Amino acid sequence: MGDKDIVSKEIIKEIGRDISMHILGIDIQGEITLVDKEWTRVEKRDSDIVFKNDERVFHIEIQSSNHSKMELRMLRYYSDILFEYKDCSVEQHVIYIGKEKCRMKNEIVRDEISYKYGIIDVKDIACEDLLYHDNPSAVVLAILCDFKEKDKQIVVNTILKRLKELTDGDEIAYGNYMKKVSVLSINRDLEDEVEKGINMLAIKLEDTPLYRWEMKRTIKLTKFKD
Repeated sequence: MGDKDIVSKEIIKEIGRDISMHILGIDIQGEITLVDKEWTRVEKRDSDIVFKNDERVFHIEIQSSNHSKMELRMLRYYSDILFEYKDCSVEQHVIYIGKEKCRMKNEIVRDEISYKYGIIDVKDIACEDLLYHDNPSAVVLAILCDFKEKDKQIVVNTILKRLKELTDGDEIAYGNYMKKVSVLSINRDLEDEVEKGINMLAIKLEDTPLYRWEMKRTIKLTKFKD
């Protein structure tokens, strides 16, 4: 995919729509337009997605660590967005994927200011609901989940195989979902596991004698519920 810090606008738009639907519970209808400003960027450990849908602007940030001044940072983004789209409503959400307990403030109430944004901790999301969803766009987002004590490679392999099954031989669709997985894996430092998983799938494990044993092990290890 070339430089991983430079991601196609179309992929970012699709990821924004997928996160809105499967994590935030917001059904985005119609066309969306990526807000391509200097303050919108996709880079390691800091993924900002800003897009416009009708008269609404959505800002989604994936955060892998507790930022001590997150509320101020989000307020700054809010003012930047509002400056450009003063007649639109603005919705902001942080998707926290860190291991530590989320300690970031999500509001500012002082002087004449009353500001608030949404925070979702992926540890509160049932990973199995995404991993075994019938919609491949939901399965992609499982890469952001808290794998708990599960083997990272096993979980990544399961995600990739689920995408392969759900796309049912459509290599173009499969390739598109793989691009999304690759983009999101950067936030979890799982690039190596994804690359290894892709190579393993290319070997067609189902043709090997150990396939059935491996699948039983995978199913057992990817059960997230206690």
